[in-house]
Amino acid sequence: MSVAAEVPPVGALLRTWRERRRFSQQELSNRSRVSTRHLSRVETGKAHPSPEMIMHLSDNLDVPLRDRNRLLLAAGYAARYQDHQLDDAAIAVVMDGLRRLLDAHLPYPALLLDEHWDIVDANAAVDRLLTGCAPELLEPPVNVVRVCLHPDGLAARIGNRAEWCGHLLQQVRHRAERSHDQRLHELAVEITGYLDPSDADTPVTGPVVTLEIDVDGTRLRFFSTSATLSTATDAALEGLRLETFLPADEATRRRFDQAGGNPGNPGQRR
Repeated sequence: MSVAAEVPPVGALLRTWRERRRFSQQELSNRSRVSTRHLSRVETGKAHPSPEMIMHLSDNLDVPLRDRNRLLLAAGYAARYQDHQLDDAAIAVVMDGLRRLLDAHLPYPALLLDEHWDIVDANAAVDRLLTGCAPELLEPPVNVVRVCLHPDGLAARIGNRAEWCGHLLQQVRHRAERSHDQRLHELAVEITGYLDPSDADTPVTGPVVTLEIDVDGTRLRFFSTSATLSTATDAALEGLRLETFLPADEATRRRFDQAGGNPGNPGQRR
């Protein structure tokens, strides 16, 4: 018979989030306009916060939606945010819109990623970049960071490997630190093992970090942009990132444009 894990009291959880953000009680008090005395009573369990207080403190602590639900449940209140599966009909119109953006970005690569950098979807141009990767790395769920940094993935074809890999490692570490997601901490440890110790400290030499990758004997250069759903009220949607790649030089732009403007069938999903 399994025993459910004991949920810490809401005050202890709020204190954990405050410490994760490296806020003193005084700093959180200044930000939230809640007295340090009341914050102390909430954290020690001497005062029980209302749902509104939990939401107010969560706003000031930048707590993700999924964790806000956990705070509310720990205090004995109902969760406020939905957390649908990405194939649920309730969010189908949003997912369809995001997939249309992927196709609209052709002939250049674009990916829809979850909070762990797993590929949710991608347009057909991404297949050109992944050619030659070990088959086991392309088994769903495909983790784009792992594919980039693994020796059997793209690492051997990345011209500025130290710079790009160091950039990705810093991104994973930063998100792991902000979210305290165990999967992200494990991913950071894993990919650190693929890198030289100096990679994380490689200085950036241009105005943006670029991905320089050899495809079919040609060096392609891209810079990337990342977009999130700033209006998301569903925990699953909050974690999505739309990553788009654009040519960083004229030669790369011509190479993709000369491919016919459609390097694959946009209806063929990964």
